[in-house]
Amino acid sequence: MSLKVGDLITFQRIFTKRDVELFIEISGDAGVHHRTTDEQGRLVIQGLLTATLPTKIGGDLNVLARTMHFEFLRPVFTGDTITCHVKIDKYELDKNNRIAINTSFTCNNQNEKDVLKGDFIGFILPSNHEETR
Repeated sequence: MSLKVGDLITFQRIFTKRDVELFIEISGDAGVHHRTTDEQGRLVIQGLLTATLPTKIGGDLNVLARTMHFEFLRPVFTGDTITCHVKIDKYELDKNNRIAINTSFTCNNQNEKDVLKGDFIGFILPSNHEETR
């Protein structure tokens, strides 16, 4: 994939009750609000489960993240359609001859309400997956 500053990459997902259950098993984040449905039969998604949307895009780009910042703006529920928009803010060769990448992202729900925003900074790993030093 050929990237440049200003590019926008989008990914969309609907989280299910099974996703929440699996994340509880993996993370141990088993707050009552993640296990008890509301009056509409929905569970609240763990914030870090929602944060897998921008990290999925980073994974698609083979980014080894150095920093990640998340600002959780409103709850996400099972059945919500969440769209993540990642913008490439920096994409250049760094002093170690690696491709440095800075991004910013926003995730919004089906009502166009922002639920998560933040950024991640890192570098693109070589496609042969050799360790970069």
